Amino acid sequence: MADPEKALDTMEVTDNEVEEVEDVEIDEQSNVAKLTPEMLAAIQGKLGSMVGTPSGYIASLPKPVKRRLKALKKLQLECTRLEAQFYEEVHLLECKYAKLHQPIYEKRSQITSGAYEPNDDECVWQSDDDKDDEELAEGVQNQVKIEEASTTDENVSGVPEFWLTIFKNVDMLAEMLQEHDEVILKHLKDIKVKFSECDPMGFLLEFHFEANDYFTNTVLTKEYEMKCTPDEDDPFSFEGTEIVKCKGCTIDWKKGKNVTVKMIKKKQKHKSRGSVRTITKTVQNDSFFNFFSPPTIPDDEEADLV
Repeated sequence: MADPEKALDTMEVTDNEVEEVEDVEIDEQSNVAKLTPEMLAAIQGKLGSMVGTPSGYIASLPKPVKRRLKALKKLQLECTRLEAQFYEEVHLLECKYAKLHQPIYEKRSQITSGAYEPNDDECVWQSDDDKDDEELAEGVQNQVKIEEASTTDENVSGVPEFWLTIFKNVDMLAEMLQEHDEVILKHLKDIKVKFSECDPMGFLLEFHFEANDYFTNTVLTKEYEMKCTPDEDDPFSFEGTEIVKCKGCTIDWKKGKNVTVKMIKKKQKHKSRGSVRTITKTVQNDSFFNFFSPPTIPDDEEADLV
């Protein structure tokens, strides 16, 4: 976002630029506008868009006023530093509760993989299906059970295709998923998140696979590095914790099983002789597994991506 001093110096308003806004509700007792956090955030964000042709406003101000504006900038920087501290403590809370969640996730993994069979007490859960069953007449209910028994494989282990089902029902993941990925993700056993509290702040994703016909890896990883440091020259640009780097891993594909590439045939015509030849070219293919090959982000933030 823009420097507020610079923003004031460059702000111009014409009749055509005036926007209609809704009336702000006023507290009659305190005579103070009831501004919501969203409205305050919008006001803060608006400062970043108030940059255009210099109007000379700052230059026309008396020196004492300019001096006070610098003090306001310093106050804003102090606020931003406190906000950064808030996000750092939120990350520490995430790390703390990730450890508390870990035993629960381990039990979930054991159940879905079939390594552990939950006992009767652990399976007590009132579901809609149970309520429907209670409403059925006893004779009809018995018939339903007989039909279910005839169509259900009692020897099935765990929860088949647990993670693939999740992928297909989470919009963001479903968008990344291709049909040729599904047969591989049937072998996904578990996903784990490991947080790093500091030096650097970040987290690691681990995708655990059982043996399959596509690659030899048992674990695929993606590591994220984050920072939570405001820019002292531009405190309004701070938006909290941000990801600054990410690193994937090498997938050891078995021969002919790499779903992230495809072979295409292209015809080329010789300019002088007019003869035509067919060449084969390897190009990138849409796949969820491209997730593990992110683009390289240079250390120099000003440099272009490689």
